[in-house]
Amino acid sequence: MAVGNRETGIRGETLAASWLEERGYTILDRNWRWSRYEIDLVATQNGILHFIEVKTRSTDVYGYPEESVTQKKFEHILNGAAQYLETHPEWNRVQYDIVSIILRKNSTPEFFLAEDVYL
Repeated sequence: MAVGNRETGIRGETLAASWLEERGYTILDRNWRWSRYEIDLVATQNGILHFIEVKTRSTDVYGYPEESVTQKKFEHILNGAAQYLETHPEWNRVQYDIVSIILRKNSTPEFFLAEDVYL
């Protein structure tokens, strides 16, 4: 991954966490890792545990950011979430979400939340 892409991703995760908090989410973990699996954000809202993948791009020329979440990536999220739930068994309700952000130059970030995703 190029340095520019990594910086864009880090900025996107920070923006997503703030954006979600403004909407009533509580962020529990950022970049939670287990083995080779990573979950960008783990959050709660209204008694539901949310496993959130954040995708950020500087343009939509090659499609919207959320379109880059593949079946394989989603399987990694599911595997990571299963381990998270092993160590946090108190959660009965879970949801998988994607926060998509487009960071156009000289423009406010564009956010899109795809809720309760299952590929």
